[in-house]
Amino acid sequence: MASLIYHVAVSLDNFIADQAMMDGNIDSTLFLFEGEHVPDFLSEIQEYDAVLMGAKTYEFGFKFGAKPGEPGYKGIKHYIFSNSMQFESNAEVELVKGDAIEFIKNLKQQENGKLWLCGGGELAGALLAHQLIDQLVLKVNPVMVGEGVPLFGSAKPRLKLELVDMKQYANGVTKPTYNIVYL
Repeated sequence: MASLIYHVAVSLDNFIADQAMMDGNIDSTLFLFEGEHVPDFLSEIQEYDAVLMGAKTYEFGFKFGAKPGEPGYKGIKHYIFSNSMQFESNAEVELVKGDAIEFIKNLKQQENGKLWLCGGGELAGALLAHQLIDQLVLKVNPVMVGEGVPLFGSAKPRLKLELVDMKQYANGVTKPTYNIVYL
């Protein structure tokens, strides 16, 4: 059985994107895209067997020249969850329409290794409600953004977390890793 890991950047006030990112203005975001945490992140994502994301997260890559049906991360199978996007699935990128929860439940049972949920606050909230996320890896940016995309969308989870690792970077980014203990 595969493990589903929600590995995402977050502000101290639990937003995975600030208003600047949502507006496509990456230059004015408060999130840190430089520093020693970046090469660590790029190395860590190579350990994943597949990446899962909602449409908004996938479409964010379009701002940097990516096209529908292209992988955002080379060498990793992509599953994009959207009922509104239109593109042909291929060997690298599969567009999943319909019930994301049931698809991911089956994917976890059929696969081995590590599945990376890289974004989609609403998708993360729904997966958490169905107890499908196994681990939480947060790249906590030393910023508070006030508004944006919440870590778990509109869900208000009540969880117990078990800290299994913690790393701190010179630029103030911290990276706690938690196993989720469902109540």
